[in-house]
Amino acid sequence: MADGELRFVILGGGTAGWMAACLLAKKWPQHEIIVVESPDIGIIGVGEGSTPQLKAFFDTLGLAESDWMPKCNATYKAGISFHGWSERPGFESYFHPFHTGLDHFTDSQFFFQTRARRTGRNVEAHPDRFFLPARLAAEKRAPVAATDFPYAIGYGYHFDATFVGRTLRDHAVGKLGVTHLERTVRHVQIDDAGNVVHLATENDEVIAGDFFVDCSGFGGTIVQKALKQRFISFGDNLLNDSAVAMPTPNDEGDIPSETRATALSTGWAWRIPLTNRAGNGYVYSSRYLDADAAETELRQHLGLLDSDVPARHLKMRVGRLERCWVGNCLAVGLSQGFIEPLEATALHIVQATVEGFIDAFENGGMTNQFADELNSSLAGRIEGIRDYIVAHYRMNQRHDSAYWRDNASNDALSDNLKALMTAWFSGADLAAEVHRLGISRYYSALSWHCLFAGYGTFPADDRLVASLDGLQLANLPDIDQFLARQLAAFPSHHDALGRLTQ
Repeated sequence: MADGELRFVILGGGTAGWMAACLLAKKWPQHEIIVVESPDIGIIGVGEGSTPQLKAFFDTLGLAESDWMPKCNATYKAGISFHGWSERPGFESYFHPFHTGLDHFTDSQFFFQTRARRTGRNVEAHPDRFFLPARLAAEKRAPVAATDFPYAIGYGYHFDATFVGRTLRDHAVGKLGVTHLERTVRHVQIDDAGNVVHLATENDEVIAGDFFVDCSGFGGTIVQKALKQRFISFGDNLLNDSAVAMPTPNDEGDIPSETRATALSTGWAWRIPLTNRAGNGYVYSSRYLDADAAETELRQHLGLLDSDVPARHLKMRVGRLERCWVGNCLAVGLSQGFIEPLEATALHIVQATVEGFIDAFENGGMTNQFADELNSSLAGRIEGIRDYIVAHYRMNQRHDSAYWRDNASNDALSDNLKALMTAWFSGADLAAEVHRLGISRYYSALSWHCLFAGYGTFPADDRLVASLDGLQLANLPDIDQFLARQLAAFPSHHDALGRLTQ
């Protein structure tokens, strides 16, 4: 290698490995990037959703949506609709919107209404009434506005994860000069200082490097096994540890622009619409339900009880490594940790980890000087996301099974989540509390309000009174008209997807 050139060796491909390769090669074309991928290990991809940050990732690579979405059977995602998480009349479902430039017109009114209802006034406080993405999804419109629309619209994607991995591999190898080695690694050599020296393959080939990225999945070949980093389980407050998945045809006419999360007896079922099919699965806790019963319940939910469509069973290890960056190795993806897929945050964490590493490594003169700072930042991010996921279960308004009752009474909560719940139930300013805790970079005050209000977490209806104390309530007809006027700028999902192939 030339003077000053470093060799980065990524163990594992899949979406995480190839995302890391693309980001590293794009930022550091002067360095050598190698991906070592076993041909014997498959990708744990079943149809996946993303957060809006993924668009920035593709923009960084210079990949237009027309370059990758059709290849990956991808669709647009305006947000997530939750069904059956609450038995409260009028709150049986709600929509979690992605942020838009229009939110500042309505979010303060929504916050005010929820606070009024929390303090006993009988006012409208369901989130779907206040935000554009819920209306886009209800009409199966794409969250992609006309080019002259004056406000930014955040959106994510649904896609086949296997095809995204392949697309990124082709881009990394063909456009960014990444080297792809199909090898099965049998040993990781560590020196006395705790750094990785090389990977040894089953054919006794030695693959040396200056820095290693562990994308080996739940097995954690380098950081967990070779470097012996401690895994911190989230099993005390996130009970789900298993999933069963199966595809079905698209049978809803125009393709929805939302992920659907439907509560079942012992967890929840996802429905992710792709252009060629729908991805379905059931995330559940094996403490309450065995695999056969979970598959039967999912088949019943999908109307496939007598079908021979195969089911795929998965186990999840929910938690995080104590440290992701150890010596000259960074754990990324499932080897780093996993939070169950309720809010589709897996690729967001991959992206944040690699981008954070690039900044920290450069700022430290291409050394691990700032490894502790990055580890602390990533731990905070992962735990901030965990708290938001935990809140979905802790605040649920179901009472029909031990699983849901146990979740609702679970007190294994972080101090931050306890503080937010206290603010909500005491009638305090929730937005101010989110700001005080410094957690808005994980989930904003809008997201927290939508979650708590969406379940109908308010005083019982017979305790609510008409608001006769002069409160300046939201003008709901004006909000309805304002949001309805915006819809004309957004095409149907079908038309938006069609334009990608023109």
